[in-house]
Amino acid sequence: MCLMVKCAICVHLIYSDIVQKCREELKAIRETNPDLKPTLAIIQLIQCYIPADFVSTQIGLNVMQICLPRQCTEDEVIDEILRLNEDSRVHGIFLHLPQSFLSRSVRNAIKPQKDVDGVSDLNVGRVVLGDQRDGFASPVAGAVLEMLARHGVYLFMAVLVGVEGPLKATIQCLLQNNGMMVQTCQWSSKHLQKQMFVAVVICQHVVRSSTRWIQEQQYQPWRLRPLKLQPLSPVPSDIEISRAQTPKPISQLAQEIGLLPEELEAYGNTKAKVHLSLLNRFQHQPNGKYVLVAGITPTPLGEGKSTVTTGLVQALSAHLKLNSFACLRQPSQGPTFGVKGVFLCFNLHLTGDIHAITAANNLVAAAIDARILHEATQSDKALYRRLVPSVNGVRCFSPIQMARLQRLGINESDPSDLTPEEVRAFVRLDLDPEKVTWQRVVDTNDRFLRKITVGQANTEKGHARQTQFDIAVASEIMAILALTDGLADMRARLGRMVVGSNRNGQPITADDLGVTGALAVLMKDAIKPTLMQTLEGTPVFVHAGPFANIAHGNSSVLADKLALKLVGEEGFVVTEAGFGADIGMEKFFNIKCRTSGLKPDVVVLVATVRALKMHGGGPNVTAGVPLPKEYINENLQLVADGCSNLKKQIQIAHLFGVPVVVALNVFKTDTQAEIELVCRIAEASGASAAVQCHHWSRGGRGSVELAQAVKKVASQKNNFQFLYNLQDSIVEKIRTIAQKVYGADDIELSPEAQAKIDYYNQQGFGALPICMAKTHLSLSHMPEKKGVPTGFILPIRDIRASIGAGFIYPLVGTMSTMPGLPTRPCFYDIDLDPVTEEIKGLF
Repeated sequence: MCLMVKCAICVHLIYSDIVQKCREELKAIRETNPDLKPTLAIIQLIQCYIPADFVSTQIGLNVMQICLPRQCTEDEVIDEILRLNEDSRVHGIFLHLPQSFLSRSVRNAIKPQKDVDGVSDLNVGRVVLGDQRDGFASPVAGAVLEMLARHGVYLFMAVLVGVEGPLKATIQCLLQNNGMMVQTCQWSSKHLQKQMFVAVVICQHVVRSSTRWIQEQQYQPWRLRPLKLQPLSPVPSDIEISRAQTPKPISQLAQEIGLLPEELEAYGNTKAKVHLSLLNRFQHQPNGKYVLVAGITPTPLGEGKSTVTTGLVQALSAHLKLNSFACLRQPSQGPTFGVKGVFLCFNLHLTGDIHAITAANNLVAAAIDARILHEATQSDKALYRRLVPSVNGVRCFSPIQMARLQRLGINESDPSDLTPEEVRAFVRLDLDPEKVTWQRVVDTNDRFLRKITVGQANTEKGHARQTQFDIAVASEIMAILALTDGLADMRARLGRMVVGSNRNGQPITADDLGVTGALAVLMKDAIKPTLMQTLEGTPVFVHAGPFANIAHGNSSVLADKLALKLVGEEGFVVTEAGFGADIGMEKFFNIKCRTSGLKPDVVVLVATVRALKMHGGGPNVTAGVPLPKEYINENLQLVADGCSNLKKQIQIAHLFGVPVVVALNVFKTDTQAEIELVCRIAEASGASAAVQCHHWSRGGRGSVELAQAVKKVASQKNNFQFLYNLQDSIVEKIRTIAQKVYGADDIELSPEAQAKIDYYNQQGFGALPICMAKTHLSLSHMPEKKGVPTGFILPIRDIRASIGAGFIYPLVGTMSTMPGLPTRPCFYDIDLDPVTEEIKGLF
């Protein structure tokens, strides 16, 4: 039998084998992934031939044919390729175009993992290097080698006839890698049989691409490469330490922890947004361990919850080689230029989430005042004409207006069918200016915005009213961002926000204003957590930062959920609660965990010797003045007395059935006797472990003992429970928190607070959880009372509701929601080097 006949038979056998193998692999894919439909996209000019019907019917692949006009430009071809690159339904792209269209720019526009024809430079380069694990070789080149292997032929020299471009380079390298000498000559021929064979091999590549895609979607073990930290003595300033470390590119960190490129939106080289689609990809992945860092009642001396959180995850990941994630709140920019100072971009704009909240919040405020003005100056008919205008001779309600009609019980969809009474009900919100509860916000400490008058210009026709500004993080929209579980839920929560009451006492919502959809658009990027890293290169999510006084003071539910999936079943997510355990931890359990459905495994309770001394009766401290000797010299009696606050916070955690590990954040002025005393008292008070932490001076290595204790305690089962039932009355829920958490004898409701309770019960809000708004400086309502105050009645001055966020917040005393600047703000020390662009004045 001549060689040509043998080759023809061999080609037919290879062809049949590939078809059969493709069918079998497709069947296996569909059995395990019934929703996945492997798809080949073919870009071609109109009237070009490609055996698409064969690919679809004989093999079973989906085929998407994109026919471009013959006069299309190279840019139009590239635009189509880029669109297909981002289409998750497409697993392979094939360019069936004349050679004149196949420029290098066009070929390299295809994602290598979708380049099933092997024409991109990256895939050709992989062939040259002999590495085809992640890419594809040309189907023709692969078929040549397969045919030679099947035929049992070894050639010393091969001549390539009529082959040009990437295909020539690919075949030449493959043959040379197999020990052959290669020469080329010019000749060309087109045969249908060749096209059919190439089409089959391309199908094989599409199936492989689909299989690779499935593998990519599965959870992958971390390949984290921690950054080395060289501790120095004496310890340099925070900014010196930070600038001495070169962070990893954020894309590298994302790859190390199993994120896909399409799940990342980079903001520069060191931070990125992470898509919520990750939750769908890992929906069957078990969660890791959930760790909450809380603190004793705060003092001006500080406890260091954020540094303990960071040191703990560095110890877990960089030193114990356990997957771990820190989830932190984004700080307000306001105090940055006031009393706290700046710590890099973490305290500045970051990825713009707070700015998005500010824009959304103030859009609502603008809509409120504009609506009050327009209703006061126009007739029903004029309002209706402007709210439902005629566009090209057609009037129709927008979707959000249809929703308002349904809430009003009006079932008409044609604007011309409404009666005058229905028109009036539709156009008149009748907001009472005296009962508007929504405030404008700005992320700057500005005491002169605490009370303002708006509407003083002549154009507002005398409709002035008193209002105020809050700090941006006090906005209900921030609380919603922190508690939402996705875009649909966020939009619904935004729509439920109550902005005031009408003259009949009925609540008016953002949905009534018609602004909900616009708010969702403003917040669509802010809902994605921001990925950053610690000094040792371990991952951190920074997302949301609601006020810990009038809101719940925790980072976002979404960040925690994403991190719990990413770390895997044996990993750890460490998140932080604002202020002391009596405020931040209580709200974390009763509000955040109730909303998220997540259950914590262990609480890390942070304390310092200096703060405990203040709770034990130590003197007050003043910023800028040297510390009194009591905080510098050993004083075991002050420490022992102050541990009463630590013991109380341990007891609060146990109310929820969660074990406690005490982390003593050690300062250089602490003596060994003081450290040992705190640890003994903590363990005698019910802590599962009490360990000293030296992360400030040693980095993650200084928190290894804490990490080991957390790992051990988190592996034990606990009996997590909520403190109260949502069906309890509002008064009983408040009383439960006051007595069991704060240690009050009872509560006292003002007449205004009682009237609000009656109103909220009437409106159906009585089953919401409680978010107490009180001072963070004491367990009581009296900030000067340190330690564990007793024998007090907790006064409830007023009660308000954040219906969108989903909680009622009683006001205990007077709460300021707009900080002011001190006599000497931190901005005196902040500047920018115009040459290096480094920020000066950081701490």
